[in-house]
Amino acid sequence: MLRLAMSTRSETFERVRDPLAERGIEVVHLRAKERTIRLTGGPDAPADPVDPAPETVDVGFVYPTRLMEGAALDARLGMPWVNDREAVLTSRNKGGVTSALDAAGIPVPRSVMVSNPVDEATVHETIADAGLSYPLVVKPNAATRGVGVAKAVDPDDLSGTIDYLDLVHDFRATGDKSYLIQEFLPNARDHRLMVVDGDCLGAVERRLPGAEDGGDDADGGDDADGGGHAGNEEGDCEHAGGRWKHNVHRGARAVPVDPPDRHRELAERTAATLGIDYLGVDLLETADRLVVTETNARPTIDAAEKYEPTFYDRLAELVRRRARSDGT
Repeated sequence: MLRLAMSTRSETFERVRDPLAERGIEVVHLRAKERTIRLTGGPDAPADPVDPAPETVDVGFVYPTRLMEGAALDARLGMPWVNDREAVLTSRNKGGVTSALDAAGIPVPRSVMVSNPVDEATVHETIADAGLSYPLVVKPNAATRGVGVAKAVDPDDLSGTIDYLDLVHDFRATGDKSYLIQEFLPNARDHRLMVVDGDCLGAVERRLPGAEDGGDDADGGDDADGGGHAGNEEGDCEHAGGRWKHNVHRGARAVPVDPPDRHRELAERTAATLGIDYLGVDLLETADRLVVTETNARPTIDAAEKYEPTFYDRLAELVRRRARSDGT
């Protein structure tokens, strides 16, 4: 049986284990953080051996979210990944994704990227030059789960948010000193589509608490993302008590939906443009626009009923193909 190493032990691990086992793939846990990692010596050295052992795994699922530890484990295990380090880095860079998709003609929110430190007056001038108007969304370039995402309703509000970011970026150890400023899309519906090997195989709509009910809750795993920003333009969001972030980790509900063809095509074009085979694509839809807001190369796999019946067959095919040495 082919063995697949997975660095998460959360919902995704538990959900995929049995369906993939039925398809001849054993899922094993690769602990990639909060541990010691022996960097030298043979695989039979007594101190902290890599578990699973290199000779017992054929392929990894998604490169570990902690890239430094991942590099050490990757070198010792010497195996291919369904989503490798490049895929994770590509998706994590929100500014890079937005720029690449826009260059490919894929609709995205109007956005600017700020590489700190930048004079505050320059930021305000850039916003005006880009044709952006308030309210605006400010988000760290590489964060997930909606962490650090803020809404600025006027220039003073934006200045205060910039002050906080300046404080964070003042620490020399802060690696990513960039953030995005994007248009806020009022009354938008937030969708997460799952693309596997080029095809959209399922979708959910993320709804805030108090919104119209439509299905089961999603659990959300340790690799879940979702930077959806939508709501009432005045910040009311009456149905959600003033909340506007559609993150499952912040209490939103993930309701299964059958996406229209244009949603599917947009998600599939996004995955093809970025060259990522297993990708969560976040869409925001208003009355007159449909845009890609973020992507996630580490998307949590939800309950099976939220995907197409062929989801696990296609996922297993992708894993097996990647396990082959030539990756084709």
